[in-house]
Amino acid sequence: MALATGISIPGLSELSNPISNEVLEAKHLAKDAGIEFCLAYFWGIEPRKIALAKQMNVLGAVGGINPSMVSMKGSDNYDFQVIKAVKEAWEKEGLKLKVIEGPPSLYTKTKLGLEGRDEEIANFIKFIQHIGSLGIDTVCHNWMPVINWTRSNFEKSSRGGALVSSFDIKEIENQPMITEFGEITHDKMWDNMEYFLKAVIPEAEKAGVKLALHPDDPPVDSIRGIPRIMTSVDAFKKLLDLYPSPSNGITFCQGSFASMGDENNSVDIPAAIKYFGKREAIHFVHFRDVRGHKNNFEETFHDNGKTDMYKAMEAYYTIGFKGPMRPDHVPTMAGDSNKHPGYSTIGTLFAIGYMRGLIEGVSKVYSG
Repeated sequence: MALATGISIPGLSELSNPISNEVLEAKHLAKDAGIEFCLAYFWGIEPRKIALAKQMNVLGAVGGINPSMVSMKGSDNYDFQVIKAVKEAWEKEGLKLKVIEGPPSLYTKTKLGLEGRDEEIANFIKFIQHIGSLGIDTVCHNWMPVINWTRSNFEKSSRGGALVSSFDIKEIENQPMITEFGEITHDKMWDNMEYFLKAVIPEAEKAGVKLALHPDDPPVDSIRGIPRIMTSVDAFKKLLDLYPSPSNGITFCQGSFASMGDENNSVDIPAAIKYFGKREAIHFVHFRDVRGHKNNFEETFHDNGKTDMYKAMEAYYTIGFKGPMRPDHVPTMAGDSNKHPGYSTIGTLFAIGYMRGLIEGVSKVYSG
């Protein structure tokens, strides 16, 4: 290849050949100590975000199965052809679909033990079988019926005027109780969980799929009369003991675990990572942080929360975690829209840079 000056540089012609996705992925895995950095895409193809992701060499995608994204509106989102089309759509963009977050057919009937849950569970098993056959091996699910993750404020001013989400239980305590589902107890919620695990985990094992349960967010006892049970480290120990299996594991959402407890008792995040890591139960990580406790907290920049984030990353390294990890609930920074609070593109860039710096620092210390 000759430059405009007419000078020919030996070997430069090879640089004009595109590097394969496989080579790029191998390089970024080595760079990040085997951790598979990903970004979340819950609103379909986002060209600017995808371009920035590839520039950062973050080639993993996390998202749901949306038939509309692949011009199959009206189709079931657990249908094999829909899942295959979504996977191929990400591959066409140069990304690899690593985790299904917000899986289909795992809804209120299953979590509350209502009539019709067996049909939901049957469809969920079909979904598990389909993704397994397509090489997608991780599902992030939750046990929050009726009310998913929630906040009392999505526009709280943080450092430099960046916007973050926050939760103050006093701001929601006067909201009306949800009574249409009858009386629901925490014990009943655990019974429903066990019923689900016994039906699904054997099929997940056959399909080679790992279920990664996300903590309740916020991790309070109940919201509007709907019990929440995945609110402590002990709850996750109980989950693993209900059905011990490589397919029954955790989405270790650092922000959710960090907000557990109260003013006088908080979770030691690095210690919890090491505990669940020794049990080989961490299948997926949301790397984020908060200040405060379960009844009153706010999201933070990755360098401005309550957790020693270096020690957290060190814990992942020492347990040998090499699964998917993504930043989560980043502040909305200047020039970005708060249309989807917690998923600012600029905030995500800051987060990935911070995370990559941490793992590089940890790697150098341990590699000598």
